[in-house]
Amino acid sequence: MALTGRTALLAALGSLPVGILAPSWTGMLAVNAPLSLAILCDYALAAPVRTLQFTRSGDTSVRLGETAEVQLTVTNPSRRKLRAHLRDAWPPSSWPTGTDQASSRHPLSVPAGERRRLTTFLRPTRRGDRQAERITVRSFGPLGLAARQGNHQVPWTVRVLPPFTSRKHLPSRLARLRELDGRTSVLTRGEGTEFDSLRAYVPGDDTRSIDWRATARQSAVAVRTWRPERDRHILIVLDTGRTSAGRVGDVPRLDASLDAALLLTALATRAGDRVDLLAYDRRIRAQVRGRSAGEVLSAMVNALAPIEPALMETDARGLAAAVLAGAPRRSLIVLLTGLDAAPVEEGLLLVLRRLTQRHTVLVASVADPHVEQMASARGTVAAIYEAAAGAQAQARRLRTAEQLQRHGAVVVDATPDNLAPALADAYLALKSAGRL
Repeated sequence: MALTGRTALLAALGSLPVGILAPSWTGMLAVNAPLSLAILCDYALAAPVRTLQFTRSGDTSVRLGETAEVQLTVTNPSRRKLRAHLRDAWPPSSWPTGTDQASSRHPLSVPAGERRRLTTFLRPTRRGDRQAERITVRSFGPLGLAARQGNHQVPWTVRVLPPFTSRKHLPSRLARLRELDGRTSVLTRGEGTEFDSLRAYVPGDDTRSIDWRATARQSAVAVRTWRPERDRHILIVLDTGRTSAGRVGDVPRLDASLDAALLLTALATRAGDRVDLLAYDRRIRAQVRGRSAGEVLSAMVNALAPIEPALMETDARGLAAAVLAGAPRRSLIVLLTGLDAAPVEEGLLLVLRRLTQRHTVLVASVADPHVEQMASARGTVAAIYEAAAGAQAQARRLRTAEQLQRHGAVVVDATPDNLAPALADAYLALKSAGRL
């Protein structure tokens, strides 16, 4: 049983004159006995909670930052009208801070034998699966003095997908890809390494593209056209170890890496390449293999949604073994990891030569823009010290990148906002040079 504020108010109002005019146990009993009887009657007339029936429907997935709608249908099979307050509980990260109470609580009135539908709006603040917790119902009597209260479990899961904010860069990279493919009107030939076709020479063509045998046969100057390599294999490897848990600005490094991986996947599938995914720290956390071009992006989004960083050091030897097993033939290995000196020198550098001997390796890392701001600070003693610390951190990252490059890897180091387009540009540069 739960008592309402109305009950407390009536008890206070009834006790006040008794306490002033005739303070005695008899007077208190004269006031509280009828009130207690009214409470018991009101409780007995309240609709039962245990017999209520619930079903859910609505969204099962939503992008981070967007709103999901989950419907809850309440059926009242009893003979009494249900007057209630209902709380549809979800994890705290299902709403922005401070809005959970307004979003999860609903007034409810269901006549006997009828049903009503309530809608809970979720606006999650983190990736992953959000599972519905218990439903709490407080059923009031007709006088509003007492209430029955009970809980119900109605399972439902909403998967919060990565936001893919970098998709705004996709049109410009696709335009660059079409230029490489020779499908746009440009004065230079389409870049690439695979022969496409012959056409007549026009002023401005590269004379190195002239096909002299075809020219002799046709009695007219013919030039070869080229297109970028197609049907190449790309393996995107996400390091989900300790370094991916660090926050850069408002997002973890892992989330920035996910966004870059999604843009690269969308671009590479449009370019005719095959893309697989591997998320690894000390074991395989997620894997997408053998999907068609139309399925791989959605499969990757669903696979990456529940991934969280593991607070342990990544096993570099295990990572290399998993990569070699997932890419038996020559491939482009895109490794999204950190450029911290100690983990790279003690882990990645020891196995990088095994990867670069068989594959083209592209290492991408999230840089902290605050370090750049520190390095450029001036004006006060504290700012000078900050600038020295920032410059030292930048120098360490630069030395680590140079070590990776000496071992044959291509390195992309960019801030969270610039990592996705920078990685896409690096992919297009490798494709243009025929290094896939």
